[in-house]
Amino acid sequence: MENRRDGKVQQLHGKDYVDPPPARLLDMEELKTWSFYRALLAEFVATLLFLYILVATVIGHKKQTGLCDGVGPLGIAWAVGGMIFVLVYCTAGISGGHINPAVTLGLFVARKVSLFRAVAYIVAQCLGAICGAGLAKSLMKHPYNRLGGGTNFVDSGYSKGTALGAEIIGTFVLVYTVFSATDPKRSARDSHVPVLAPLPIGFAVFVVHLATIPITGTGINPARSLGAAVIYNNEKAWDDQ
Repeated sequence: MENRRDGKVQQLHGKDYVDPPPARLLDMEELKTWSFYRALLAEFVATLLFLYILVATVIGHKKQTGLCDGVGPLGIAWAVGGMIFVLVYCTAGISGGHINPAVTLGLFVARKVSLFRAVAYIVAQCLGAICGAGLAKSLMKHPYNRLGGGTNFVDSGYSKGTALGAEIIGTFVLVYTVFSATDPKRSARDSHVPVLAPLPIGFAVFVVHLATIPITGTGINPARSLGAAVIYNNEKAWDDQ
């Protein structure tokens, strides 16, 4: 194959990047390894911490009475995006840093993870989210119950169809960023855009929150929405799941 660049012809012998082999659909061997269960623990703890920070930030903002008090929607977006950056950075080498069933499902469809690992990750993420929301409630019980528990619901002035569309687009932006930031082609010799994968992923979460906080409070993470709804357990939260 020839590649013309700066008037010169370069001969490229095969790919200059390495695609990992597709994951097996049913990989029983990984169930026998400690790294598999360590990855599940990482996903559980990361999602727990994520929900705690998110819910605590939302409740702290809603407690304020003045228009300029608290962090505001911009501060919430920064807190959530920054926390995702930190957690993906910390867990990428252990579990891949999914922290989101939508990301796990996308990677499963792309054959990056096995069915067993995908299902186990999603269970760990949902349990972690429930525990994280429960931890936030235990530390701020009265404002938690009074101010909505950080749950996702369709805000007044928007239809459920609009909210669903916003969540679909927001989740696409996030998963697309994950795939782009972890693409092995970025290590190719013709790629001049070095990337620290957790950084664009965190920024994707940040900008999506800016766009969709006024509509749904921003879910783009089924575990996040489920965990907050389970602990708050309000009819409105469940209606809009």
